[in-house]
Amino acid sequence: MSATTVGELLRSGTQRLRESGSESARLDAELLLGQVLRVDRAGLIAGSEVPVGPGHADAFGRAIEQRAAGEPVAYIRGIKEFYGIALTVDGRALIPRPETELLVELGLARIRDALIGTPRTGDTAPLRVWDVGTGSGAIVIALAVDCRRRGYGPDVRFTATDISGDALSLAVENAVSHGVADTIDFAKADLLELPERTLVDVLLANLPYIPSARVPELPIAASFEPSIALDGGPDGLHVVRRLVSQLATALAPAGIALLEVEADQADAVRAEVERALPGWSVAIHPDLAGLPRVAEVRSPTSQ
Repeated sequence: MSATTVGELLRSGTQRLRESGSESARLDAELLLGQVLRVDRAGLIAGSEVPVGPGHADAFGRAIEQRAAGEPVAYIRGIKEFYGIALTVDGRALIPRPETELLVELGLARIRDALIGTPRTGDTAPLRVWDVGTGSGAIVIALAVDCRRRGYGPDVRFTATDISGDALSLAVENAVSHGVADTIDFAKADLLELPERTLVDVLLANLPYIPSARVPELPIAASFEPSIALDGGPDGLHVVRRLVSQLATALAPAGIALLEVEADQADAVRAEVERALPGWSVAIHPDLAGLPRVAEVRSPTSQ
């Protein structure tokens, strides 16, 4: 690129991304240039007239071309912010979405309720929390970081599983970088099929729920993500149904499962729980846009 100042680079990068069809061209350009220059967006605006050396300009140009080709900004930068923490992301796992933060919020609320509602002594077993299909580890790490901050560390033990060994290795890396790997048991598993496990109190899962026919129609950025983390079968609920069918063997009495779903799947998930788990309750929680997003499934107080 011939531009030599921050402002000129931003203008030329934004224009290139608009031409490529980006719906967030300016934001993408700011994030990519900020990554190259190691400054935040406020710094870019304040320093619009600051000269940029050829090395940095070339690096920005390469990043812009990667984005113009459809690669997600998070993969180009190698990081994604989620629930107040920065996670390493790459093609081994799905990029954490903002809507999944509702799953974390509900999980934290249920963990707090369980800890407050039960008198705890030095002999009390830790609360068991399981993140199924952990991917990058976003959910379980956000939970573990918040629990540590609140002083819940000794009272909660986490399990994180994924069918993908590559995704699991990324999750471990993220857990180590945030200092919570010692509170999480990682294992490779297909849903709840661990050879040895105990009943858990809170189970969370953001499983693939996009119908197979819609996967090729997703924005091009999704083609850079692992299809196994997106494709939920013919109606999008193949993996979710399998999980629901296994919940009775995994949840403790009065245990809770929180499942992220697509907005138009809430009724189908409710019907599946009622069919597969008679006597269990299910509630649907909306996201900030008012769309059904998380199904909360509760086991009876005794099983």
